[in-house]
Amino acid sequence: MNSPLPHHSATRTTAEQPDEEGVHRQRTAIAALGHEVRALVDATVRTTAAPDALLRVAEGVRGLAAQLTGRRARAEIPVVDEFPGGARMYSPVTGTGSPLAPPLKVTRLDGGVAGTCALGLAHEGPPGYGHGGISAMLLDESMGWACATAGMPGMTVSLQMRYQRPVPLEARLRVLAHVTGTEGRKVYVAGSITTEEDPSTVLAAAEGVFVSPDPEHARALFPGLRAPGGSDGGTAVGR
Repeated sequence: MNSPLPHHSATRTTAEQPDEEGVHRQRTAIAALGHEVRALVDATVRTTAAPDALLRVAEGVRGLAAQLTGRRARAEIPVVDEFPGGARMYSPVTGTGSPLAPPLKVTRLDGGVAGTCALGLAHEGPPGYGHGGISAMLLDESMGWACATAGMPGMTVSLQMRYQRPVPLEARLRVLAHVTGTEGRKVYVAGSITTEEDPSTVLAAAEGVFVSPDPEHARALFPGLRAPGGSDGGTAVGR
């Protein structure tokens, strides 16, 4: 995964940027739709409705999906995103426009970050608890932000998880991450998940290694970006 890059911007090579007001309106609409779709996902995984009702709703959803015209390509960066270094509206972890995201709210701290969220029934693994992969995703994202906060954004090359206790659904969670060391382009990071109610009890923890790709590798990974000023060198990666 990519880590965020603070206070940096890069230029897209494709579409022109909309004005600030237009971006704000689009983000507001995306977040509103994301909120309602997450509510629909929650209702979908909770319902005990009869088959006929489920089929009627499925038909209605099919009709709604048809109204969402236009499709971006796989590697195309949405104009509402700040990549690298800022809002990712469709991130499956932090994106307010994503039907998958909790979404995690990240706050920068000295030497790291803190994130808060609550997992829903759609994130369930064992009954009543979050899926282990979701815990890993929360930690990976937060640890990437910690790298960027320390001024060394990069991509995950290793993530070692320790599942110490089950992570409860529908509880306010606190995800912490901080840099523990660096070695060249490598950044070593540690992270943990607790509940806000009991912050001293670690539920899941991780240690990770992140690496900042060199400019040539970054250009190959993200061809839709170029460095500020029009240069094709020095491209940085970010969440």
